[in-house]
This record gives sequence, structure tokens and C-alpha cells, in this order.
Amino acid sequence: MTILAQTVLLAFKIAIVWTTGFLLAVAVQALLPGKVGLTLYGKETALLVPFSRIGFWTCLLAAVTVTALVVLRAMIADIGWSSLH
Repeated sequence: MTILAQTVLLAFKIAIVWTTGFLLAVAVQALLPGKVGLTLYGKETALLVPFSRIGFWTCLLAAVTVTALVVLRAMIADIGWSSLH
């Protein structure tokens, strides 16, 4: 497989991961109620962190993590470390 084909395949995989992450994050944001979540108490105030917001950021963090791992694997394979194939 040529370098161009590998690059296009890698870009396609990253696009699929990001699309899935955004769709999942939007679905979580839409399905979970906004008033239910974790309450963090401080000395003077309480902060409500809704489950929908936690789910949204978790999905985005997963997309970023997968993207970083795929790019790192591609970089290591490009250097010549062939045990990853």
C-alpha cells in the first residue's frame, strides 16, 4: 500500500471516529435530563454538573484519545518499528 493510500485511510478512520464521537455526544446531551447530575459542595456554594455535560465531554475526550493513538501508531510505523502491524 502506498503512502498516499495509507494517509487517506488514516484520515478516513479519524473522520469516522470524530463523527461517531460527536453524534454520540449530541445523543447523550439530548437524552439525559439537564437537572440531574453530580453536586459538588464548596464552603459557600454548590455546583451542579449535569450528567448530560459529563457524557458530552467524555465522548469528545474518547474521540481525541483514539485520534491521538491512531496518529501515534502511524508515526511509529512510519519510523520503521514494524512490530505494530
